[in-house]
Amino acid sequence: MVSRTVWTILKCVLALAAVASLIGNCVLIWLNTQHTPQCPAQQVNSSQTAVHNERSNVFADLSLEELLQVRDYMSKIQGLSFDPASPPSADYLYLIDLSLPKKQDVLHHLDANGPKPAREATVVVFYGSRNQIKEYVVGPLPNATYHRDVTTERYKRELPLTARPVYFGEHILIAKLLQDVLKPLSTLLNDSFGIDASGYPPFYDSMPRGVKSGDRQTWFSLCRNEEGFYIHPVGFEILIDHHSTNFLSWHVIKVLYNGQYFESPTELKQQYEAGTVSKVFYKPVQNYASLKPKQKPTGVGPQQFYVQGKRFSLKKNHIVYLDWSFAFGLSALRGMRVFDVRFRGERIIYELSIQEAMSVYGSATPNTMLTKFLDGSLGIGRFAYELVRGVDCPYSATFIDTFHFLDTGIPRQLRNSICIFEHDMGHPLRRHFSEDFYRSYGGLANSALVFRTITAIGNYDYMWDFIFYQSGSVEAKVHASGYIASSFTLSNSFPYGHQVAEKVTGNIHTHFLNFKVDLDVLGVRNVFQTKDMEFVNVSLPWMPERYAMIPKVVEKQLQTEQEAALRHDTKTPRYLHIASPQKNRWGHQRSYRLQVFSFTGDHLPENQAEERAMSWARYKVAITKQKDLEQSCGSLYNQHDIWNPAVDFSKYIEDNESIVNEDLVAWVTTGFLHIPHSEDIPNTVTVGNGGGVLLRPHNYFDEDPSIHSADGVYFDPGTENSCDNNRMACLAQDPCSPVLEPFTYHGFDVSSQGSRRRRT
Repeated sequence: MVSRTVWTILKCVLALAAVASLIGNCVLIWLNTQHTPQCPAQQVNSSQTAVHNERSNVFADLSLEELLQVRDYMSKIQGLSFDPASPPSADYLYLIDLSLPKKQDVLHHLDANGPKPAREATVVVFYGSRNQIKEYVVGPLPNATYHRDVTTERYKRELPLTARPVYFGEHILIAKLLQDVLKPLSTLLNDSFGIDASGYPPFYDSMPRGVKSGDRQTWFSLCRNEEGFYIHPVGFEILIDHHSTNFLSWHVIKVLYNGQYFESPTELKQQYEAGTVSKVFYKPVQNYASLKPKQKPTGVGPQQFYVQGKRFSLKKNHIVYLDWSFAFGLSALRGMRVFDVRFRGERIIYELSIQEAMSVYGSATPNTMLTKFLDGSLGIGRFAYELVRGVDCPYSATFIDTFHFLDTGIPRQLRNSICIFEHDMGHPLRRHFSEDFYRSYGGLANSALVFRTITAIGNYDYMWDFIFYQSGSVEAKVHASGYIASSFTLSNSFPYGHQVAEKVTGNIHTHFLNFKVDLDVLGVRNVFQTKDMEFVNVSLPWMPERYAMIPKVVEKQLQTEQEAALRHDTKTPRYLHIASPQKNRWGHQRSYRLQVFSFTGDHLPENQAEERAMSWARYKVAITKQKDLEQSCGSLYNQHDIWNPAVDFSKYIEDNESIVNEDLVAWVTTGFLHIPHSEDIPNTVTVGNGGGVLLRPHNYFDEDPSIHSADGVYFDPGTENSCDNNRMACLAQDPCSPVLEPFTYHGFDVSSQGSRRRRT
């Protein structure tokens, strides 16, 4: 009895002890959590030397309020429609976007305390009642009092309605027409492709729409109703004429079924039922286009964090990062752009912007055979959808919302469509280890600011980056991903691509991408120089009878626009410079170099009628005198009137103006040739698919400016673990750092080195 009582008491004591221990552990965990250091959101002791500039708002995109103000002003025009579902006969307001002020006025405002230029908007109206397109400038904002027609001022002619992009309402009517014309073919479509004609089967359309100016005839390729339908084509294409503003008169011109052409759906149906056509029989296949992981995701890759807080700051449309500052925007048409880019307070770039993305396809089927995409005519920036934290951008990135008014009727918000982050590029910006004569190590991690957006334009996703380095360099680059455009495999398909899935051909195509680079090197009076090398045979001074071939620098200053239009198909000097008359300490002209990275295919032959709409792609780099009316290398209308383009870039060069001591603009074309292969299924990867241009100081400074970076590391024997010039030595002790191994370095230990070697 006593033992039982003792055992009961003992059990109670043990239970109480366990509960007390649990409570104690919870309290300790809570206390530890309260004392867990949090990384600061913003750098406390900022090393940035640049400051925000309130005047940068001259470049700011139109705000939500401004878009609505312009819309309200335009609503006073009788008969104007804002409904995206309007019929083609309506007078439809398609676009409201920022109208950039004249450069001279902006510089006067920024640099000389001049008045702020009037804030204005560009408005595009499709006049179905008049069969024409008009562009207006509306201002001044916020309280608009005027609008003026600038169509002929900008394009030197009137614009026909057939040059307009296919807008939302037209797409709805086309889809309805397709549903109607496909209903009689329901048995054929189901038996051949497993397509339900009573629904809305996915399709993609060809561009340009026809073969001559004024056409509006489009080939539509049907696809299976699957995720990634772009690589699920079936052997059915249909050509529709939708030229008229009276959609009731739209009609079918041609039908393609399994490589055989028919005049109408009725003719195809009759011959199919009579058994006189070569048939396709539906065979279900697994959806090879799905991006759902084939194994359950279990991992998380490396993540970055800011030990001392973010070293960049954002204020409205202005960003400051260490020695850099710039204004930014996202044009619904052209995409990402930055303005008034300064390093240590000096303007380097007035404008750096995306201009155009073009692809030319080859195929045995009519849709892809005719395809020549000009994405700027669809609107590059309008497709900058929300970025995914931790995938599209680092998890710790800063995200920015944007607004646009393009074929929406009301302003549309694109949440988190831009991201900004500082990034360790994974390799040192510079470094040197020395054991000869003087033993030391000096280096600098390559931390740079990345300004990014990703545009999903139909099947393709383009990742656009502007990168700001501590060496004073800026890089503009693009990577491509997404789905390839494909076609149904026919017997004659393989000269135009490779088979990538059952009855699917991945079609060969080019990617040409254009950047506008308006460099202002110490002002707007610049010249264009080239440098290269050649071998010369020189007599050795100490042995005159002996000769050696050695490289020497070959320099040239180009005088005119035509001379400075450097074609892809000719040898281009390796060094291209925009230079100032001012010289550095060593007597050399201060300049910035354009270093282009590209793997483009061949450009469309110039004797083709469509080529003038993409004539910018003739040139790797073209230098022109800056003009406010030469704002872009393309236009909203080039795609749909490709044979008579509203903007022909080659005309910028035809007048052959002097480029000596002038305000110069570089138009840089990069890209790559894409011959799709099986690894493009399900998606094209970004690795190896892209291009860009690096803007590098060349004799601009007296020394590498990154030597002044607060991130520099330097030590010599005995100071390896000192934090004075090596912050890495103390990183593990930083209260914000994760668990890190202690810093060690043994490179100066004689025992750890081989025999001393010296390159001679």
